[in-house]
Amino acid sequence: MPDVPLEFEEAQARVTAPGERFAITTAQIDGRTTKVFANTPPNLKLLVDSARTRRDETFLVYEDERWTFGDWIDAVDAFAAALVDTYGVAKGDRVAIAMRNYPEWIVTWGAAISVGAIVVSLNAWWTADELDYALDDAAPKVVVADAERVDRMAPGCAGRDIALVGVRLGDNAPDGVDRFEDVSVAGAAPQTTEIGPDDDATILYTSGTTGRAKGAVSTHRAVLSALLAYGARAAIERMRVVGGGDRTDGDQQAGQNGDAPSSDVAAASGIARPVFILIVPLFHVTGSVPVMLSCLSSGLKLVIMHHWDAERALELIEAERVTNFVGVPTQSHDLVSSPRFAEFDTSSLVSVGGGGAPTPAKLVAKVDESFAKARPNIGYGMTETNSYGPGNSGDDYVTHPTSTGRLVAIADIEARDPDGNPLPTGATGELWMTGPHLIRGYWNRPEATAETIVDGWLRTGDIGHVDADGFVYVSDRAKDMVLRGGENVYCAEVEDALYEHPGVHEAAVFGIPDERLGETVAASVLPKPGVTVSEDELRAFVAQRLAAFKVPDRIDVRSEPLPRNAAGKFLKRDLRTELSS
Repeated sequence: MPDVPLEFEEAQARVTAPGERFAITTAQIDGRTTKVFANTPPNLKLLVDSARTRRDETFLVYEDERWTFGDWIDAVDAFAAALVDTYGVAKGDRVAIAMRNYPEWIVTWGAAISVGAIVVSLNAWWTADELDYALDDAAPKVVVADAERVDRMAPGCAGRDIALVGVRLGDNAPDGVDRFEDVSVAGAAPQTTEIGPDDDATILYTSGTTGRAKGAVSTHRAVLSALLAYGARAAIERMRVVGGGDRTDGDQQAGQNGDAPSSDVAAASGIARPVFILIVPLFHVTGSVPVMLSCLSSGLKLVIMHHWDAERALELIEAERVTNFVGVPTQSHDLVSSPRFAEFDTSSLVSVGGGGAPTPAKLVAKVDESFAKARPNIGYGMTETNSYGPGNSGDDYVTHPTSTGRLVAIADIEARDPDGNPLPTGATGELWMTGPHLIRGYWNRPEATAETIVDGWLRTGDIGHVDADGFVYVSDRAKDMVLRGGENVYCAEVEDALYEHPGVHEAAVFGIPDERLGETVAASVLPKPGVTVSEDELRAFVAQRLAAFKVPDRIDVRSEPLPRNAAGKFLKRDLRTELSS
């Protein structure tokens, strides 16, 4: 009897049933009973070590370099030995990574995890001042950086006695900077480290609503839970596509460490093995968890892009037979809108989408129409959820283009009122999420942690509702934030930078709609009496203090005070409407 595709609820029940790979049980996390996957590995080191079982298979492709899993794990062992023997890194110490997308980023991640260190991912777009702040905050023992970041960070590391290791430095290594290849110990034995599921594993910085960025701390269990949740979703979607009949041995094998997103759907579409392309930075949670770690855990090929370029992406998709394209909506827009799109064979793609910002309904339809097999998808996640959250793909996404989709059973999401009380189905309020995939808190920020995580529930800062079928809709945000091409820009941080200018009396920062980026950063400024400032002058001033993506794309220098409400707050909605018209 042929298999019959299943509805979401039935497919989820089968995939998460007792005895299945994604069976759900409960565990105590921070004193609370929490739903978890019964087969969650105890730590991320086991994912690193899984590479030893597939030494001859291709793992990383970067330009003309091809790394097998064996090449990668040997490099991991070699640098892990350097971390311990040369730099004295012990369990719980921080190892920071500050570079663009290179294979050495992934090597450093694996080495640090192998010795029980906490990986600190630093935004490669940050200015020297922003990087310097992170050195104070995270206090890493070692920083591994590429040439551009070495130049920015050398003074700060030297002043704090932090070891600085440079990758791909060419012939000119600055004094006091060790070369990655020189300190790595070729042929080193694997590290033996006892690591528990609730030990800290990663710190990723996320912009704060006020002032400096916060370090979001995840445990090994949290990262692995998010990874397995992606695998469970993929298994559910496969069952919805091909039905719920008896599985083959190959199906049993799939996802032993947590499938990559949509890899089961790829297999159902006749693709031998999924291939991912890395088009977002590894220092972002999307690049590191659902993309990089999915490939590591499932033994998949990962094609690395140093920086985003739509035409280069099309070349790589054709050459490497890429199946999965995970990025922000801006990148999907760039891909299908490229003047050279028709010149390339994109028939290998089965999934195009990602998250980081809402996707216009027209773009969803365009993606669905532009590829031979690829279906559109979107996910709603954040640094604080290790990227995992409600997901929407395929027919569901085409029929519900304004929804970010549904959760699998390990996590829960609710709309709540301002007092934190759950609202009825369909009612709009702030979205709260819970599950084992949440961060444990913010590094050195107990007050911010208590404000954001309440009784095991994360306040997302987004406004929305959940319908009767479990589809989540995000309609607004409670936080004063701009989503620019998938980057979170908190208005207060940009306003603080503008107020440092001696000629600025009032400043309000907000987002205005943009077809490609979703939103761009804008500001309205009132100079001090008798002072003249220009838009270019203010942009240059902010650029000296903040990363380029935070610099306002447009600054309206006004001659009248900015409008305020009765409580004295700027009427940003009015300013936004004025600049958007």
